[in-house]
Amino acid sequence: MLSGTSALLGAIAAVERDGGQAVLATVVKVEGSAYRRPGARMLIPLYGSTVGTISGGCLESEVAKKAWWLTDGGEPVIRRYSTATQDDDDDQDAALTFGLGCNGTVHVLLERHSGERPLAQLGLLRRVRESGQAGAVATVIASYRNARVRVGERLLLHPAHADSARLLDPALDARVRADLAETLARGRSSLRTYRDARGEIEVFCEYLAPQRRLVVFGAGHDAQPLVHMAKLLDWHVTVIDGRAHFARAERFAEADAVLQVDTGSPYALHHLTDGALVAVMSHSYSQDRHWLGAVLQGAPVYIGQLGPRERTERLLEEIRQHTRRLPALERLHYPIGLDIGGDTPESVATAILAEMTAALNQRDGGMLKHRQAAIHVPTPQDASELETATRLNAS
Repeated sequence: MLSGTSALLGAIAAVERDGGQAVLATVVKVEGSAYRRPGARMLIPLYGSTVGTISGGCLESEVAKKAWWLTDGGEPVIRRYSTATQDDDDDQDAALTFGLGCNGTVHVLLERHSGERPLAQLGLLRRVRESGQAGAVATVIASYRNARVRVGERLLLHPAHADSARLLDPALDARVRADLAETLARGRSSLRTYRDARGEIEVFCEYLAPQRRLVVFGAGHDAQPLVHMAKLLDWHVTVIDGRAHFARAERFAEADAVLQVDTGSPYALHHLTDGALVAVMSHSYSQDRHWLGAVLQGAPVYIGQLGPRERTERLLEEIRQHTRRLPALERLHYPIGLDIGGDTPESVATAILAEMTAALNQRDGGMLKHRQAAIHVPTPQDASELETATRLNAS
């Protein structure tokens, strides 16, 4: 069963194939607390169920119910939804208040999509998924007293895509494109404001990340729930084992690839493991030594070794006898996983994926009740940038 972006792209392809229409709902701005962050998407087909989520379940029904008549004119619209308590919402005319007590405001962009009039960002999202290369898109989400730039207008940036669209004038285009390049380089979305005497526009510069990749060395029984749970996260999963009776596609029906690779041959899999998360869990000492020694010489973003600490340190000693250069050693986690106390294959898989997710988000994996800072990092919108906002050429 597909999930995340894969499910969304599948639903979009079905709409286009059937000659239908849909409304795309995208979270473009969050103020205060919210379950989903900017960039979350939900597709609302004319017929059938919605795909994707834009909240924890409190907004989807309301958005789906009204999305079609809100976009009846064919133009993109922004809808604001407040999760403050009714008494706390000072702007009830401008935002629907749900009284959940979360004290947040979610700005949702609603746009029509069809095969005849496709949304450019969905084509870019598909291109990012197919190429494995990140992209960025700048979307106008507010235009104050500036009728020349409309909500929903956008510029795209991708290494394999040339976008000829323009927003207003060369000065603005150049600035937005520079900010998109910065978004791509930093790998993080942000909100940008540009103003002049004619007014002000607010732009959501969104980073579109490629699909996260997981490579599992070892095709034992405990790898099966790990693969299943990783697919629930919409990760691309490759399973590799030197033993033909383990490395069988029918044992891992959800995996994107299952490879039987002879450990006696030189390692030639850096194209799979560089930039990926790696779990070494073959339960074979000789296989683990081969796989671990090889990936430590590459550039994975995370390496986890299953087994007792003493066993892994013995593996490392033997690996160092053959090579001293292990550039990925600082990204090695052993024993793999967070300390949650489980010992079933399912609980081990949970611990492994939890640690991988924490490492990707630069968190320590502790309990949220002990966290003093906000759970979610706010979308950057530096005050210094607002003070030095781009001056558009007046005409």
